[in-house]
Amino acid sequence: MARWVAGLDGCRGAWAGALIDLDDPAHWRCARVPRVIDLLDGPEAPVCVGIDVPIGLPDRVSGGGRSADRAARAFLGAGRSSVFPVPPRAAVYAASYDAAKTLSRAGSEPPFAPSIQCWNILRYVREVDELLRGHADLATRLHEVHPEVAFFRLNGERPLAAGKKGAARAEGLAARRALLIAAGLPEAMVGSPPPTGVAADDHLDAMAALLVARDIAEGRAEPLPNTIERDSYGLPIVIWAPAALPVPRLHPARDPLP
Repeated sequence: MARWVAGLDGCRGAWAGALIDLDDPAHWRCARVPRVIDLLDGPEAPVCVGIDVPIGLPDRVSGGGRSADRAARAFLGAGRSSVFPVPPRAAVYAASYDAAKTLSRAGSEPPFAPSIQCWNILRYVREVDELLRGHADLATRLHEVHPEVAFFRLNGERPLAAGKKGAARAEGLAARRALLIAAGLPEAMVGSPPPTGVAADDHLDAMAALLVARDIAEGRAEPLPNTIERDSYGLPIVIWAPAALPVPRLHPARDPLP
């Protein structure tokens, strides 16, 4: 019986999706998914999905972000700026950016306001929050991940030399493809063209999310932080990282030949 896992990353107005059968990795599919529920209720019915969106929204935020945000930034070190602080729940549901900034400052200590980049993705946060609050059983299948956390771990916990955008974009995407293949994804999948309406970096980020979902399903993923808090609706506040790479075995030095 097929055991599908999946990854989702936000793209323009929808989600970049990647799915694979754990028992037969030759079976995989990448697609642009209009809604998260469309993938969860789709033909593959994945048992575990990694999604690049905050899950678990505190009513009040302290210390510069959720515990998961702080743990992920500490894990990334120099790359910490890729993890933005998630504002409190009231700000996520604000009717305007100005209102979100006001509500975030009122509900955080020290006070902070979401960036415009954060505001622009809060529609995805609301979609997932509403879905999980309405269907609590889905929280066992849908898990928060962060692509940069995944790639950092896959790269031996070292920053990648090139980013996904800008002048070094081609180099950065190539490095990420190599890491995905080394982690066990089929070359045909990693090298496949992005579905229509999905950018190349979102396509690869969905596959990174899929790898974390694989490790969650197999009980090998690492929670950031280790102690998982929950919000007032019982949703977990945790970012999952893929399993740590195996430590290379050191062979004892041999006596030189005479």
